[in-house]
Amino acid sequence: MEDFERVNHRQRTSGVIALHWFRHGLRLHDNPALSYAAANAKKLYVMFTFDGESAGTKLIGYNRMKFLLESLHDLNCQLHSYGGQLLVFREKPLKVITRLHDVLGVNLVTFEQDCEPIWNERDEAVKEGCRELGIECREEVSHTLWDPKEVVDMNGGVPPLTYTMFLQVTSAIGEPPHPEERLDFSSVKFGIVPVGLAAELNLFAEIPTPEDLNVKCSHPADIEENSGSWIGGETQALLLFDMRLAVEADAFKRNFYLPNQARPDLLGPSRSLSPYLRYGCLSIRKMYWGIHDLFAEIHKGKPPCHVHLTAQLIWRDFFYAMSVGNPNYDRVKENPICLQIPWRHKQKELQQWKDGKTGFPFVDAVMRQLLREGWIHHVARNAVAQFLTRGGLWISWEDGLKVFLKHLLDADWSVCSGNWLWISSSAFETILDCSHCLSPVAYGRRLEPTGDYIR
Repeated sequence: MEDFERVNHRQRTSGVIALHWFRHGLRLHDNPALSYAAANAKKLYVMFTFDGESAGTKLIGYNRMKFLLESLHDLNCQLHSYGGQLLVFREKPLKVITRLHDVLGVNLVTFEQDCEPIWNERDEAVKEGCRELGIECREEVSHTLWDPKEVVDMNGGVPPLTYTMFLQVTSAIGEPPHPEERLDFSSVKFGIVPVGLAAELNLFAEIPTPEDLNVKCSHPADIEENSGSWIGGETQALLLFDMRLAVEADAFKRNFYLPNQARPDLLGPSRSLSPYLRYGCLSIRKMYWGIHDLFAEIHKGKPPCHVHLTAQLIWRDFFYAMSVGNPNYDRVKENPICLQIPWRHKQKELQQWKDGKTGFPFVDAVMRQLLREGWIHHVARNAVAQFLTRGGLWISWEDGLKVFLKHLLDADWSVCSGNWLWISSSAFETILDCSHCLSPVAYGRRLEPTGDYIR
């Protein structure tokens, strides 16, 4: 067996040897942390770690895992074209970083900011470990439009509790940064990991399958039938983004805004890019400025009237900012912004809701689509979430959140928790409001009157 403690010993004194750690941000475009590593390193390694938590893998169903692995595969294929490889380890990140430093001389670690408090312990351990080892550690903000921690600091150290307050704070900060130009990786020299070290750190020989990670499909026939519905990865994300801009351009020319939101189509193919934003296959800044620049081009710089062209993207940032410093953001108890509502505990009714067997056809159709495809339109999400909580079953939003986090391709901790807090009237309101609840029958008929969606 090779003495891999001696491998590439000369690298330790030969300049910057960088490691970029992918978590979210699974893309090569507009990735300032990756760009910094590639621009400054004599040799570059890139990795993703299955540590049981990163990228939401603590609670994950088959569709979400499949989408994540497809995104990693797409990254790996792109890196291969430049002579590189995505190193996928089944190990804790700090152990990987420590051993790559000891053996290969890695002295720079870069990663994109994961601003949610559930990642603080992991990231602080890595930063402290890097300090002890003398490794430069660089974290860049690019998963959000604004740095959520800066938003909180600008608001006096507390999150802005309303969307209006959030807009005021971000207005004071200024416009989000524009996306960076895509880096040319053709001149980057990528490193490889010796066989012995690869075995020690549980490096996958190739991108694993869901089954390799013990994630099984509950409904194989459904998955096979819908295998082409969603394809993970940056390549697909950029293709869909170009198609989305064409739809937006047509709407702008007709003085129509938010076409994907105002006229929901439950039967046609989805135009949503939310799963790609969730895993960072598509840069949020690229999408934000792509839409705004397109509008300015069509309307000769004239601003839109009383409409935020990218309101849904800004709401996403708002929920991220709301979670800063609140590790209990995803639960009722010990959550300072959550009303303490006496929810019912009805396991049978909860299970019927999960399985799409409540007896309300529209609600059940939505839940079946969730389990089958891993995605449902936001108007359908509102319907089933309200039905579970204040609009029907009076069951805690915590239970619904766990189902969404497991099955929704685009479910991330902050945004999904924030939406459940809002739809259940548990936060962002002063009182529990049950005066306006969606009818599980009439609402479905209004959205899709033909009944084809239910059938």
